[in-house]
Amino acid sequence: MAVSGFEGFEKRLELQFFGDDPLENMGLRLIDFESLEQVLHAVNCTVVSAVGNHFFDAYVLSESSLFVYPNKIVIKTCGTTQLLKSVRPLIHFADKLNLTLCECRYTRGSFIFPKSQPFPHTNFKEEVIYIEENLPNNLVYRKAAVMPSKNPSCSWHVFTAADQNHHRRRSLNSDVTFEVCMTELDRHLARRFFKKTGDCKTGDLAGKEMTELTGIDDINPNAFICDFAFDPCGYSMNGIDDDRYSTIHVTPEDGYSYASFECVGSVYDDNIDIVETLKKAVQVFKPATVSISTTSNRREVWTKVARAMEPLGLKCRTFAMDEFPAAGSVVFQTFTAATHQK
Repeated sequence: MAVSGFEGFEKRLELQFFGDDPLENMGLRLIDFESLEQVLHAVNCTVVSAVGNHFFDAYVLSESSLFVYPNKIVIKTCGTTQLLKSVRPLIHFADKLNLTLCECRYTRGSFIFPKSQPFPHTNFKEEVIYIEENLPNNLVYRKAAVMPSKNPSCSWHVFTAADQNHHRRRSLNSDVTFEVCMTELDRHLARRFFKKTGDCKTGDLAGKEMTELTGIDDINPNAFICDFAFDPCGYSMNGIDDDRYSTIHVTPEDGYSYASFECVGSVYDDNIDIVETLKKAVQVFKPATVSISTTSNRREVWTKVARAMEPLGLKCRTFAMDEFPAAGSVVFQTFTAATHQK
């Protein structure tokens, strides 16, 4: 393990708002680009590529991704970004649109280089204190928890908050969110995320090549992909499939190689088995260790996850489950390759 390097593990923030029927209007999508840049400046990242459709806007960032729906914002950033500094300005800009925060969810894995993280991300306790200080008083249902694994350096951190009217809303929801963290990537496959020496292609063109070379474009053939390759290495992509997004971020360097995959869907989707999509994503990287957080209220989803990993030679080592306001059930599973037991 490297003494110091680029922190691949992302911090993820999801904010839900309500107001004058935002599902039929533009809602948060009316926040102008200059205002979004102000938010990202506070976080310490920038937009490198963007795309949108009828349902939402997706931004590839210099450190991960941002998704803006009429009533929801999802932002995840890696490295030494200060993600939680986006909470206050995002609430401010939403308030200008007469939108009120009703749910907040913050999640992350265990940092590879925790001592390199700036305030307020120095530890989970500090993060929770900072979030709570910046949330409005109407979010009265709050919970923070660290979901453990057998490996003390591999835990899942979750904070959620919701108001009186939304804290049970997810109980009847069929949506499922997968957050996948992969480490110790197959070295040969990881090399595909390095630019070749002397390669003068733009980040967009080089990203498209990486998408095709690695088979990422086959994970969900229905998705429109917005991708970007960094110099000299690294890769990010956002996939757009109607109102659903997926996203991948790769830090390929030896010693601290890391890739993440996130997607949302429904357990009732007829044409796409979301667990099969998850399996395809993991197969791209052939990692030695994988952790998967599944947010869903359907038991069959996380039982399918373990079965899907078995053909890839990944065995479930730990399992933790907890309930959170608004989010519902969160299941955290860790897997290691059969030849890589710890």
